[in-house]
Amino acid sequence: MPKITEDIKLDFRDVLLCPKKSALKSRAEVDLTAEYKFKHSGKNYKGVPIIASNMDTIGTFEMARVLSKLGLLTAIHKFYSLDEWENFANQYPDSLVRVTATSGSSEEDYTKLCAILDRIKEIHFITLDVANGYTSQFLEFVTKVRNSYPNHVIIAGNVATPEITEELIHAGADLVKVGIGPGSVCTTRIKTGVGYPQLSAVLECAEAAHRVGGLIISDGGCTCPGDIVKALAAGADFVMTGAMLAGHDECGGETVIKSDGSKVKLFYGMASQTAMMKRYNGLADYRCAEGKTVEVPYRGPVYNTVLDLLGGMRSACTYVGCAGVAELLEKTTFVRCQQQANYVYGNKH
Repeated sequence: MPKITEDIKLDFRDVLLCPKKSALKSRAEVDLTAEYKFKHSGKNYKGVPIIASNMDTIGTFEMARVLSKLGLLTAIHKFYSLDEWENFANQYPDSLVRVTATSGSSEEDYTKLCAILDRIKEIHFITLDVANGYTSQFLEFVTKVRNSYPNHVIIAGNVATPEITEELIHAGADLVKVGIGPGSVCTTRIKTGVGYPQLSAVLECAEAAHRVGGLIISDGGCTCPGDIVKALAAGADFVMTGAMLAGHDECGGETVIKSDGSKVKLFYGMASQTAMMKRYNGLADYRCAEGKTVEVPYRGPVYNTVLDLLGGMRSACTYVGCAGVAELLEKTTFVRCQQQANYVYGNKH
């Protein structure tokens, strides 16, 4: 008989953060940076715990140039050539401390990753990104990359349960990317029926990772700054987002002017038909598209959007009595709810 987990699993929309007495006089006093020491690489890092997703419309060099100045990381997508990487490194060397090079798990991916890392020594982060992080092959690949680059910080995923989170850390990952199907342009849960509510996934995987000295990244499901705060309060050490950064000048793809004069940019999942046609010459016969393509209203420079996001995080910390984001895990309390905001005018953001 199939096993059914009876306890309720929660998503970001199912909770609010309980306000508490605060000694802070102003939002300006809030420290949005956190400090880390990574288990395997031994490296130390300090920064704002937000990462731009390695989707090819989000994880661009242009995005990294802006976000690095604000203390955020960018997971650079895996489709840039070595020449493009070298050009970026030569022009913007200061940005390299806040980027991570992305790779899939194929031999071709590995060869390209090695070429980039061996040529550009200033890159300290590696993201090993697959849709399904549960395979033995992927665990072996993580160990292979760890053995090749013992001093680099390795991010690996995606998964959504504590047992495999621990296994990936034991295999050599410093951080595990948590999230199966929560993204706005991901259709995995619809096409396969597989997934795990994101807040509960973060709560459970964070506990497992921290128990063995590792860290996690909450990847997907955030629709507003408040969701990022909830993920951090649930135990995520970093939060990765794509949709919240979509539609900007720094995003990949052209800005399209529609017949009514409005401007849009395409945003799509990396398992979508659009991505498969663009990057892999089509969808293989044995698989289905697990992502969709949407038109996002053009939003101008990403800088202002990030400032608004960071402002929301500062405000949240003042409400819950935290001097900074590093205190969120210990000092916040979740409240279950059935509706988290008043949507009478339809604006959910």
